[in-house]
Amino acid sequence: MNNLQALRASKSFSLNILPISYLKSRFWRDSLGKMMIPIDPGGGGIPGTQRAQDSSAPTPPTDNRWRAEPSLREVMALWLVTCLVFVTCVAVLRNYFELVDNSGDCSAYMAVASAIRHWNFHGLAVKHFWGLPYAMAALSLLTGVSDRTALLLICFVSSLAGVALAHRLWGGWIAGYFAILSFEWMQRSYLGGSEPLFVALVFGSFLAIRREHWPLAALLAALATVTRPLGIFLLVGIGLTLLWRRDWRRLAGTTAIGLVIGTLYVIPLARYFHDPLATVHSYEGTTASAGVPLFGIPFYAIIKGTILYPAPLTNLVLSFGWIFLVLIGIVAMLATEKFRNYARQHVPEMVFAAPYLLSLYCYNYPYWARGSFPRFAIPILPFVFLALERWLPKDRRLLWALTPVTAVLAASSALGIANVPGLIRRSLG
Repeated sequence: MNNLQALRASKSFSLNILPISYLKSRFWRDSLGKMMIPIDPGGGGIPGTQRAQDSSAPTPPTDNRWRAEPSLREVMALWLVTCLVFVTCVAVLRNYFELVDNSGDCSAYMAVASAIRHWNFHGLAVKHFWGLPYAMAALSLLTGVSDRTALLLICFVSSLAGVALAHRLWGGWIAGYFAILSFEWMQRSYLGGSEPLFVALVFGSFLAIRREHWPLAALLAALATVTRPLGIFLLVGIGLTLLWRRDWRRLAGTTAIGLVIGTLYVIPLARYFHDPLATVHSYEGTTASAGVPLFGIPFYAIIKGTILYPAPLTNLVLSFGWIFLVLIGIVAMLATEKFRNYARQHVPEMVFAAPYLLSLYCYNYPYWARGSFPRFAIPILPFVFLALERWLPKDRRLLWALTPVTAVLAASSALGIANVPGLIRRSLG
């Protein structure tokens, strides 16, 4: 009897030391475990199909690989697709070379290149800066190609180089969006314009600065300045940086390089046109800009030009879209700590970008201030994308989906959106 009581006591004790919650949880776990298939939290699936950690089986595809930053090869492939789609669309609907001759300032650049090649400036109307025509004339003399072919070759190669340099400077996402978003960039790259050469020279100078190759940086910046005048801001940035460092030897060398390039540029203008600043003054000689200073009150010319010179709705949407996007980018530059740190680390680039951005909104010729804003903004778009990088969609599938769409739209814009339906009917007929 005593033994039975002791046994009951021991069983009672062994049950009492286990909490009721433990018994309940164990009951349900054991019961459910028999009825349900356990799931591997690592994603291995049902028992028997789970992979060992050291298994060589391939990892199932996920979206993560599409969110990896685009490589240089991929960014160059994006550029190639925009090129092929753009040129094909134009060539199918219209004579491609005829459009090149009538696109933007191409005819003026070809006339100047021909005059330089023959060194005969009689009857030549001075327009724009001559950096691109000098390059065209040099290529034409070396290879025997026509001025138009030289223009296209320089623009194609410079455009690809600009995209590659953007990847080197700011990474794949910035370079990818730079390559595919701007209609004006594609039009100037594949139909001709000074912007691709200017961008390649400026970005090349940025890279040389980061590598402390100051003479090369000054040379590229000086060549950029004779291609488009706002390149002078980069020369100033180089000079101020070396002055701040008190690096007198390099400051003297880079200053000398800039002066030599500038002197060689103005000598023919002074001799044949009796005005060393003839290309600068050419901006003031047009009817739309007569008697008006080059820069003025911010937004004034943009608003005035919109009122005085009506434009199609598509053109207004496109130009104001870029106007507001760049403005949002400026706000982000001032507001985000990441970009402010970037600015402190790359002072010459900021000395170039800050006055360039201001000049976009202070450009005082109403005829061009709004309509040409997307073209003028091309060189500083990487800074805008960099300031907005945290909000940029980072999915390479989106880049590839947008690439043919933006290329077709850019080609349609070059042909004239209103003209495209008639051109399509004519090509089909």
